[in-house]
Amino acid sequence: MSSVLIIGGGASGMFAAIWAARNGHSVSLYEKNEKAGKKLFITGKGRCNLTNACDMDTLFSSVVSNGRFLYSSFYGFTNHDVIDFFESIGVPTKVERGGRVFPASDHSSDVIKGLLGEMERLNVKVHFRAEVKEIITKDGAFCRLVLSDGREIEGDACIVATGGLSYRTTGSTGDGYRFAGSLGHQVTPCMPALVPMEVKEPWIQELMGLSLKNVEAAVFDGKKKLCQEFGEMLFTHYGVSGPLMISASSRIGKKLSEKELTLVIDLKPALDMETLDKRVRRDFEENQNRQFKNALGKLFPAKLVPVMTELSGIDPEKRVNIISKEERIDFVRLIKHFPLTLTGLRGYDEAIITKGGVKTKEIDPGTMESKLAKGVYFTGEVLDLDALTGGFNLQIAWSTAYAAGNSVK
Repeated sequence: MSSVLIIGGGASGMFAAIWAARNGHSVSLYEKNEKAGKKLFITGKGRCNLTNACDMDTLFSSVVSNGRFLYSSFYGFTNHDVIDFFESIGVPTKVERGGRVFPASDHSSDVIKGLLGEMERLNVKVHFRAEVKEIITKDGAFCRLVLSDGREIEGDACIVATGGLSYRTTGSTGDGYRFAGSLGHQVTPCMPALVPMEVKEPWIQELMGLSLKNVEAAVFDGKKKLCQEFGEMLFTHYGVSGPLMISASSRIGKKLSEKELTLVIDLKPALDMETLDKRVRRDFEENQNRQFKNALGKLFPAKLVPVMTELSGIDPEKRVNIISKEERIDFVRLIKHFPLTLTGLRGYDEAIITKGGVKTKEIDPGTMESKLAKGVYFTGEVLDLDALTGGFNLQIAWSTAYAAGNSVK
């Protein structure tokens, strides 16, 4: 039996503790906050999107960075294994739209309670307000932890599950990157991911609070299309948010940190140009004696009408029956290609996860053990791994933690 020390009491840390303890090890977990699972508590707007009940191909395609690295861990502990695990510890689950899996109660607190209860059953020793300052190795192998109060804790293995930089109020302050660097690991550049984006156009403030469903968005670098997705988005006072935009941010974040990009929204993706033109002509015929600005109520939400009127270049006072065919076609094209200029990502305080982290080439993909420091393991968000929304990032946390917890010797 080995003494396993775990740094971090989030999803990944608690899960690694459970599996190490189930394998007969003596496990101690050190969490610098006053309680465990602070970030897990706010995940999925407080409902905790545990995983996604999709097939394996979809699971891998939803990983944005270093998906191949996860082959062993995803197959070692699948999304369906996650569901079975939580059911087994008394946390029933349900599957919602898009395969998203939630606790049946809709309360993330039940997930945390279930994990804490299982750790207690397995005699995992949990130390709160216990901040780790340093990982000490000897002859290339783990030796002990040094806490902020000066205490030194010896052990046979250490699992680093400190998270990234997103939601810093939950304790995610990049400690794991510092630990990794001190052991000789490379840490790839970090940036906010799954985060709202800022827009240049000043009129964006007029759309604040407007939510659009069933739209298609594409992001371009010049003429090169970087990504294209369908879904729901939200306008804010600074730019764009909502599931569609947050997912896009992970695809284009690195490029957006270098230059401005063009966001093009198709407001009516279900209609091609010809069909949409017929729809617009019908609306114009019904409102032929009205001014252009007053004839768009059936096409758009009220907040969007003034902006579309302005961008169309058509005189808002112009009567619909004297709008030219060329003006109408240009207007239809605007509906299908509504342009905005993306200028940057919002900060870590609004980011769901962190892109970047401990370089995966320096980690054993089957065990999560460092290739540079024997007996030191890295799991979850501290690694250079990130995925789209929908439960995929927590799946990374569970699978990598399972691999580490089952591999400690």
